[in-house]
Amino acid sequence: MNKKLIPYLLMGGALLAGCNQEPATTATTPAPAVATPAPAPAAESPAVAKEDAVAIVNGTAISKTAFKTLEDEIAIRAQGQKFPKKQLLEELIQRELLVQDAHKKNLDQSGEVKARIDMAERSLLSQADLQDYLKANPISDADLKTAYDKEVVGKMSGTEYKARHILVKTEDEAKKIIAELGKGGKFEELAKKHSLDPSKDQGGDLGWFTEGQMVEPFSKAVAALEKGKFTQTPVQTQFGWHVILREDSRAQTPPAFDAVKDQLRPMLQQQKVQAMLEGLRKQAKVEILMSVEEPKAEEAKPATPGTDAAAKPADAAAPATDKPAEPAKTEAKAPATDKAAAPADKPAEPAKTEATAPAADKAAAPVAADKKAAEPAKK
Repeated sequence: MNKKLIPYLLMGGALLAGCNQEPATTATTPAPAVATPAPAPAAESPAVAKEDAVAIVNGTAISKTAFKTLEDEIAIRAQGQKFPKKQLLEELIQRELLVQDAHKKNLDQSGEVKARIDMAERSLLSQADLQDYLKANPISDADLKTAYDKEVVGKMSGTEYKARHILVKTEDEAKKIIAELGKGGKFEELAKKHSLDPSKDQGGDLGWFTEGQMVEPFSKAVAALEKGKFTQTPVQTQFGWHVILREDSRAQTPPAFDAVKDQLRPMLQQQKVQAMLEGLRKQAKVEILMSVEEPKAEEAKPATPGTDAAAKPADAAAPATDKPAEPAKTEAKAPATDKAAAPADKPAEPAKTEATAPAADKAAAPVAADKKAAEPAKK
């Protein structure tokens, strides 16, 4: 990312919003049925002492707190990257110049601007309320341990397998490979030579995986094999025909509590927030004034014989052929594996209602992402 552009990132949203505004409506536009009270005038910024300021623009001080807030915002947006203080200070100076210019033009008295300020204020207050609630109701280590036992340990009982495979198009090809293996052929070399799977470059190595991460015929064949043995008959899946070598197995072990507790915290925070919101909603009197049902898609109507539309060649439907329509072919897909929720840097927002368990351990889902597209791993 070009660091020279960073100071202007925060202005980008405002500029884009301005470009996308609809033209102002005329006086003939009917007034809304429900009157919206005008937002209260914004409170004046508290006076900033010179020793607490980073710059003074036309007599208005920019506080050190404002600088720190911007620095934190940029760090989050740029994923922890640091940027020169000079650029961040220039961004604040430019903002102050724009604000002063807007006041000269009385833009702060515009109904549209007041509405947007009110919306921004509501958004900030809602976030502040959530943060205040979570601060007053912190997640304890006991809460985290309970979630760990339920979501991590409780869902990791089973066996992991380490295997290789060779994927080919036909059963006959697979049988020939099995015959070569029976004559002492090396599995890795045959995989590099014959396999259609990207794992061929690693000699067909699939790493460690659980039964649930593979399609059923494949996982059953692996589980039935003894350590160091390969399948004596080809295994068919929607991907083709497989020859499978089971290299090892082990009991699935969960990661250490300390390794995943920070991933569990956002999930528990979301649950607390959801409970808080449900409590507020039960106590509130809410009147819905708009329809919330989505419009149904209109069904296509066949042209009526004898109408002009049916008579026009450009609009006419293609003539039916004597050949009956073939059923649509569906492409077989492996079921998707469970994905873990990434840890969040911020408290979960109230819009989400469900929380997912964090990743238990990278070792528990060993099939590499770049292999999954063609491997028998479930998608």
